[in-house]
Amino acid sequence: MNIPNDPRTERWLLPDGVNELMPLDAWRVESLRRQIMDSSYRWGYELVMPPLIEYLDSLLTGTGETLDLQTIKFIDQQNGRTLGVRADMTPQVARIDAHALRNDLPNRLFYTGSVLRARTDGAGGSRTPLQFGAELFGHAGPESDAEIIQLMLDNVLLSGLDISDVLLDVGHVGVFRGLMSQASLDQALQESLFQALLRGSCPEVDELLVSAGSPARTQRHFRDLSALRGESSAVLADARQRFADAGPAVAAALDNLQAVIDAVQFTHPALNVHIDLAELRGYRYHTGMLFALYDANGSELARGGRYDAIGESFGRARPATGFSGDLIQLALTPRPIEQGMTPAAQGIWVDDNASQELWTEIRRLRKSGERVVVALKDSAMNASSCHCDRTLRLVNNQWVVEPLI
Repeated sequence: MNIPNDPRTERWLLPDGVNELMPLDAWRVESLRRQIMDSSYRWGYELVMPPLIEYLDSLLTGTGETLDLQTIKFIDQQNGRTLGVRADMTPQVARIDAHALRNDLPNRLFYTGSVLRARTDGAGGSRTPLQFGAELFGHAGPESDAEIIQLMLDNVLLSGLDISDVLLDVGHVGVFRGLMSQASLDQALQESLFQALLRGSCPEVDELLVSAGSPARTQRHFRDLSALRGESSAVLADARQRFADAGPAVAAALDNLQAVIDAVQFTHPALNVHIDLAELRGYRYHTGMLFALYDANGSELARGGRYDAIGESFGRARPATGFSGDLIQLALTPRPIEQGMTPAAQGIWVDDNASQELWTEIRRLRKSGERVVVALKDSAMNASSCHCDRTLRLVNNQWVVEPLI
């Protein structure tokens, strides 16, 4: 009989938002991770492995400041300083570029690793994503933004998605910043406008500007900003007309956006690109283009953008752009998956390994890359349950691999 509230009856429960992977799912995730690592390396990106924990003042520097509420903190028993478990690897990779590598050339870096978050992002979200991503430091032009997006697309499509199954949503914080600068709004009004745009509240934007007595041109510009979303070429053409009198900073942002989109669609011509110029998530640390990739169901696959200011916190102001995503979510979201994403029945079953000659042959096969599974005495396991499609038999005094009948 179970005792009410007896902790022994709930020892198997995991915390909310914390999951574990069973063999088939674990293999799908690991297979995709290996493919993404190989793909990133072939693009010229070098693998880095930041530590799981760091001192909090380093972990929450730069873009990490926005992760304060998501970071689990504890005291280092050795020196009394506060440590944090990483909730995002981007600030760590920026620290590696600025402090550990310290060169003036562009650095292409990629990574995969577990992160821990204090709370989920929403219903059913994970607190323990397996993050994958890449960062390009030391180059400020649109070519590096385009390369990061192209790499993101190539990596995500390894999951079995087709280019026609995904939507790239892009924006550019330079448009909003340019409008703010030209309008000469006070800090309080800027913050209120930012929050209203973040919520997508167009009536609130109008009300704020009217109440502040802003010029008609300023009201028109911010009203237009809220409406400029949709197919990329149409939105860009419309934005150039509406913001023709918005100043050089806004024009430069639109030119940058155009250059990146053109480069990405040159290599991925079937890609559907959507623009939302009022998209301001990450505005506090993004300095240029920002983007997110979605599947046909609207699930986010990866996101990123330019964040040139991050290196300054580590003593070196370096241009930077990058992306990241949750590899577990990418691998396990239901969709047509390539055959290579799950382990096929490709193993060799051996009834026993009693003889030295047989053991020698098993070792030879394993070294050659074969999967060899040896039966356990008095066990009900068999070749089928161990995903084996062949067996090892002694034929005319020679060990031969044969198909299972």
